[in-house]
Amino acid sequence: MGDESTSNSVSQFGGIDGNKSYETQVVLNVYDLTPLNNYTVWFGLGIFHSGIEVHGKEYGFGAHDFPVSGVFEVEPRSCPGFIYRCSVSLGRINMHPSEFRTFIENVASEYHGDTYHLISKNCNHFTDDMACRLTQKQIPGWVNRLARLGSLCSCLLPESLQVTTVKQIPEYHHESEDGTETPPITTPRVSEELDDDQEKRLLSPLAAMSPVAGSGDVTFVKEAHK
Repeated sequence: MGDESTSNSVSQFGGIDGNKSYETQVVLNVYDLTPLNNYTVWFGLGIFHSGIEVHGKEYGFGAHDFPVSGVFEVEPRSCPGFIYRCSVSLGRINMHPSEFRTFIENVASEYHGDTYHLISKNCNHFTDDMACRLTQKQIPGWVNRLARLGSLCSCLLPESLQVTTVKQIPEYHHESEDGTETPPITTPRVSEELDDDQEKRLLSPLAAMSPVAGSGDVTFVKEAHK
């Protein structure tokens, strides 16, 4: 009975190829959106961005105006536009990198950039969902506490803070069957500029990129076709 339970757990999260282990740590990387966090964090409050690190890459969720994946990957603890604060270990999983890639592409289909919402579906909701699916653990409550408080009084918040306004053309990098990366494909839409750069930084790290995807710091995860 115990062996069967262990087998089912491994089957759910994969990672076993014969006797080879693909164990990896799942880490939550937290960033400050504003230096004011240094003061408000003592009261258990702050405005934070977070990403989930698995197999040496960090995955986050950001806003754009298109009904396609808003999930992106960056180098760990290096999300552009934000100030790295700390990392929180969430546990370990045993999953082959290619199986995890399939997993994250499926998740990406549930997190389109045009569905981003600062209060009800932000980057921290994404990492909490990822943590629950991978480790059955939630992210620390303080990371997204401000959004939970905001949901109780969203009617008092400016409309600009309740919906996504970031204009960003998603760039996708495809991986071939042998694991090599093919040149990026960019969605052919013209982006629009926002009047308030601070608001752009608040809503999404994707705003730190040029609309013509020249920096290479952020790569969108192509969603799985269903």
